[in-house]
Amino acid sequence: MDAQADAEFREFVANRSSALLKTAVLLCGGDRHTAEDLLQNALIKVAGRWDRIEEPEAYVRQVLYRQQVSRWRLKWPHRELSVARTPETSTTADAPSAAELRLVMRGALARLTARQRTVLVLRYFEDLPEADVARILGCSVGTVRSTTHRSLARLRTLAPELAALGPAKAEQQPSRPNSPVEVHP
Repeated sequence: MDAQADAEFREFVANRSSALLKTAVLLCGGDRHTAEDLLQNALIKVAGRWDRIEEPEAYVRQVLYRQQVSRWRLKWPHRELSVARTPETSTTADAPSAAELRLVMRGALARLTARQRTVLVLRYFEDLPEADVARILGCSVGTVRSTTHRSLARLRTLAPELAALGPAKAEQQPSRPNSPVEVHP
């Protein structure tokens, strides 16, 4: 890599690494250390091809996704997150705070399989269409749909507190019996 390409690569890493790390953390189920390793390995792979890359961020994200897919295909054992003390839970009847919801989401995502977590991150955090997720993961669109459905169901089971994040439930209108509609001229 020449000096100009090296400078461009360093600038890219300085400007975009925090956003890329957020994606990597989500892909790794909240394990920041594993996410840092994932991102670092992706950047190492990208550095060797930097001169030929037209859209660097898209390319790095693609490498991140593929590396994560390779990791869960290897079926590495799931590691628990160790903390010095358990987070305190709110004893008030108020809605949970944003920090509590993040902790709940992190814990629930960590309990999903790597494949389920990856599909949810690509679909909802990265906002990719099902066809793109299928292409990235090397599976069919139907597999993405079914995995998304099962993953969301599992997430709802693991963290019912997240229902507070959803849209407000519409008030149910009393149902009227089906009757013909009268049209007046």
